[in-house]
Amino acid sequence: MHLLNILLDTASASSASDYLPVGIQVFFAIGFIATMMVLSHLIGPKRKTTDKLENFASGIETHGDARSPMAIKYFLVAILFVLFDVEVIFFYPYAVNFKQLGWSGFGEIILFVAFFLVGFIYIVKKGALNWED
Repeated sequence: MHLLNILLDTASASSASDYLPVGIQVFFAIGFIATMMVLSHLIGPKRKTTDKLENFASGIETHGDARSPMAIKYFLVAILFVLFDVEVIFFYPYAVNFKQLGWSGFGEIILFVAFFLVGFIYIVKKGALNWED
């Protein structure tokens, strides 16, 4: 009960005037952003050429239809990258708690790596990473 009284006294001691500097800073930040956006729109150059109105595709000139067939190898490599990249994320909890997990945790992480190694060997045997077809 004593702790609750202390917390309530501390909460009631702060007032809205304590947050006034933060409010002023937020107000000026939003005002600055809005002012700069309006000024850049009004003062900035407006040269609309066919090159500038064309869709940007990473600096590569667009050609052909966007629905042209694409090799499945690109998608397969992307999915495999995501799969093995996510594997690395699961190492983080072990790295943080490896002392508390001890040898049983080490055995489990070895088993985890073994499962992914079996999957990687399967992928290589299937030829999923061979580009010559």
